[in-house]
Amino acid sequence: MTLLPNSLEARDVAYYFHPATNARRHERLGPLVMESGRGVYVRDDQGKEYLEGLAGLWSVAVGFGEPRLVEAAARQMAKLPYYHSFSGKSHPQAIALAERLVNLAGGRIAKAQFTSSGSEANDFVVKLVWYYNNALGRPKKKTIVSRQKGYHGVSIASASLTGMPNFHREFDLPLPFVRHLTAPHYWRNAAPGETEEAFSARLGAEFEALIDAEGAETIAAFIGEPLMGAGGVIPPPAGYWRTMQAICGKHDILVIADEVITGFGRLGAMFGSHKYGIEPDILVASKALTSSYFPLSAVLISDAVYQAVADNSAKIGVFAHGFTASGHPVGTAVAMENLDIIEERDLVGRAGRLAPQFQGRLAEFVSHGNVGEARGAGLIGALEFVADKATKAPFEAPGAFGARLAELCQEEGLIIRAIGDLVAFCPPLIISESEIDEMFDRFARALGRI
Repeated sequence: MTLLPNSLEARDVAYYFHPATNARRHERLGPLVMESGRGVYVRDDQGKEYLEGLAGLWSVAVGFGEPRLVEAAARQMAKLPYYHSFSGKSHPQAIALAERLVNLAGGRIAKAQFTSSGSEANDFVVKLVWYYNNALGRPKKKTIVSRQKGYHGVSIASASLTGMPNFHREFDLPLPFVRHLTAPHYWRNAAPGETEEAFSARLGAEFEALIDAEGAETIAAFIGEPLMGAGGVIPPPAGYWRTMQAICGKHDILVIADEVITGFGRLGAMFGSHKYGIEPDILVASKALTSSYFPLSAVLISDAVYQAVADNSAKIGVFAHGFTASGHPVGTAVAMENLDIIEERDLVGRAGRLAPQFQGRLAEFVSHGNVGEARGAGLIGALEFVADKATKAPFEAPGAFGARLAELCQEEGLIIRAIGDLVAFCPPLIISESEIDEMFDRFARALGRI
């Protein structure tokens, strides 16, 4: 790519160090500069339009260019553009959103605290779990159990929870407080002839063996996405969450549901926990909370966790954690309006109603010679490509097929996410029936060119 002097692309290469990017490759190819968006479409600075098949980064539930969210932000900016939550200070939008989220989550959830991203939220969760066990006089109960292919963020503690090697390499991670269990990916990890229930039972036995080896007095929490997202869009096998929760209950281990992707309708339920029968002690939400129009995340906790933490804050004089932007007035105002839109337009129910069409179109690609599995739930799905369908063997150059397919999709006016040799789809929840067909038709054209 030839970069014109002083163009946006040239200035980007000159000054912008991109996240999650091969820096040298980016220097050669330059960026794709997005300039505007409306509904499920975005437009680049050259005027080309793309169907955004990943809702940005799994997050723009109500679509791009929603005027109600712009107006909600402007109203709050004019009234109270910023205030903090330290030392007992508050404001109406944070109060309203905390109340709303607690009621939407239900179950054991009783309190909410706000941060600015999923990574930041999960870092806070680690500190909270440690503080909680210290408050209960259990200083050894600090290990948090995660899963291979789990994704929980990129900051130091949250990246340690993440179970994807690229997020550990050269960063001296993970830190030693984390253990990773086998990913609950039935197609990839089940034994020949093993049923989903038997596979789940085997993964439960692996968890029990870890507890026996290390001692229940050292295991503080189990964290998992209800449906695994960035690690490959992996729905849980039958019986999995029932099995894992029973083990946690038996050994007094907290259950943490990471709903950063699955929250607010993606799976056809308000939360993935509701869909899969999870009763978390801690629930983490972000992304679709504001449709990513403003950086905001929420950590929702049970009354039992709160009471122990509150008692300890009285004992030592403070719960010394928080951020300048915790519960930001503009972010919480945007979240309230975003949730209004989700509820008024029944986007949760709509995701459930559109799921058969979405998943059906996805499943059509199983006939392709390199598609090993089509999987997903609600309005999220993935295709995993392999060199040999019978053996599930990967390609000799891992990731090259997926990267090339993503490039061809972009040429066809479609943005998807390549995760190695897997491609993921997660469009805005406002997508229509005809736009679902358009998305998969564009993908089919790209796949036919590879």
